[in-house]
Amino acid sequence: MTDLSPSQRLTGLLDESPLKPIQRWLWVLSTGGTLLDGFVIFVLGVAMPLIIAEFRLTPDVVGLIGASLVFGAVFGAGLGGPVADRLGRKKLMLADMIIIATGAATSALANGFPLLFIGQLLVGVGVGVDFPASSSYVSEVLPKRSRARMMVATIACQSVGMLLAAVIALFLLKNVHSAQTWRLFLAIEGVIALLFFLLRLSEPDSPHWLMTRGRFADAAQAFIRIMPEQREAVLQITSDGGDPNVANSVLPPKSPGIAILFSRDYRARTMLVAVPWFLMDIATYGVGLFTPIILGAIDVSAKRVGVIARDFADARGSAAIDFFLLLGFLVGIWAVPRFGRIRMQAIGFAGMAFGMLVLMIAVSLSNSFAGAGNIPLVFAGFILFNLVMNAGPNSTTFTLAPILFPTQLRGTASGFAAGVAKIGATLGVFLLPILKAKCGVPAVLGMMAVVSVLGLVVTLVFGREDSE
Repeated sequence: MTDLSPSQRLTGLLDESPLKPIQRWLWVLSTGGTLLDGFVIFVLGVAMPLIIAEFRLTPDVVGLIGASLVFGAVFGAGLGGPVADRLGRKKLMLADMIIIATGAATSALANGFPLLFIGQLLVGVGVGVDFPASSSYVSEVLPKRSRARMMVATIACQSVGMLLAAVIALFLLKNVHSAQTWRLFLAIEGVIALLFFLLRLSEPDSPHWLMTRGRFADAAQAFIRIMPEQREAVLQITSDGGDPNVANSVLPPKSPGIAILFSRDYRARTMLVAVPWFLMDIATYGVGLFTPIILGAIDVSAKRVGVIARDFADARGSAAIDFFLLLGFLVGIWAVPRFGRIRMQAIGFAGMAFGMLVLMIAVSLSNSFAGAGNIPLVFAGFILFNLVMNAGPNSTTFTLAPILFPTQLRGTASGFAAGVAKIGATLGVFLLPILKAKCGVPAVLGMMAVVSVLGLVVTLVFGREDSE
């Protein structure tokens, strides 16, 4: 142990410790961004028919509003990763909740397209900032034996957010008979963000990050909060770290910057963490955001009269389908630590492609025959897609960068991967309504199948980089 750096010795103490109640609580605090990510996707999808009816928006403008959410996340993730490595995880995890709350308030008070676009852009920025900050934080405060499972559970809160949004949306649509209900949907996002901001004020910063910055006293206090029974060992190690010779070996000479992700040592690893996530988000955000609209297009609720009644029916159908998002994540929490990230990611992409093929068959049958007999096939396709996506790539892509990159690069790599993923999400959300309007639902489903197959190929080619 004497040849190990203070950071490595503290990592060993943390990795070998059992999961404690305070670590579970820090994990809960870290789920704010992923929970709100799912919440805002579902809420915007349900709110969109009401917004379209009030402002008489064209398909291109609808696409821009949806794209603003995920385009903001591109900027937020790309900026948030390097800043989290430079300024710390906690500061970013506080700032992003304020940004989300500001965007939610702007959206709820919007009187037309411009403010809606700006508000959703800000919400996206906040969600994007949180992804690299919170994923790095979780990986740095949990013991190794619990890390994979709890990181999958972190992204699983995306589906919890969707289900929470579904419950709230269905309650409001049923009890508040107003075309302005969408404003309440969007305002609730801000309330949740402010709650997480207040709760996060009491959390310690990442002790590993503090060590890399040479802040040994602060790191000691953070480690002691997480491992109080190791107080004496922590103080001894961090006092050794305060020695100038040791400190110089711990501190990096300068911030390595994003360019190092494309060096020979990290290039293939960067491809593995970024490209499959990019491809998955084209499908995830596109299908997730427009599930109510797609269900309506396949005549699931064609007999409903009035925009609120149709929106309620489509939201209920979306909620039933999104339940399988959570079920998929629960499968992922169990399966990923047992079968490995790459294997589950490959299985997930293959299943996503098959789910889209099932939906294409359902659409073809609904165009050929009248009747509701095709509705079970429609739901089967969506359910399969959501189940395997969340048991596989939606569980694994979030966890790869924080696990495969060292502390000083963790936020930068996580932010880059999340930013690239959100570019895919932007493409999916912006192109879907345009593609649907010009080519129909089958073209949308075909595009989802193609990107799923590409995700499978890239995962298999670069999967060897995941050697942990």
